[in-house]
Amino acid sequence: MLGKLEGKKVDAKQLNALALAYMGDTVYDLYIRNYLIESGRVRPNLLHRTSTSFVSAAAQSAVMHELLEENFLTKEEEAVARRGRNAKSGTVPKNTDQNTYRYSTAFEALLGYLYFLGREDRLKQLVTFAIEAIERNEKE
Repeated sequence: MLGKLEGKKVDAKQLNALALAYMGDTVYDLYIRNYLIESGRVRPNLLHRTSTSFVSAAAQSAVMHELLEENFLTKEEEAVARRGRNAKSGTVPKNTDQNTYRYSTAFEALLGYLYFLGREDRLKQLVTFAIEAIERNEKE
């Protein structure tokens, strides 16, 4: 789904966690937007409102907790998530607490890491897990 632009190859293992999270945020947002449009939710107001339920810090944090609880991640992925969780960003958005923000950053860093490594199949697995978890939790 996501092609690389021509240019210098990025070494995901050497990038700092916040740079990974920066890219992971964008990658996840793109997957979610694609999912919503494919599912027929195409009215702009509905798209925005629905996407927010998937990409909010609270939703991403809940997904990260569920991934960890279900041992869904490899040891390498857990280490990347820890790096993301422990990264010092200096600021926390007003609409969330620090712990929630840290776990959402962990989730985004993991997605960014997988993106830069070109592990698109695994990236899709995690996004699918996230979508299913969020939709399941909304029904409860």
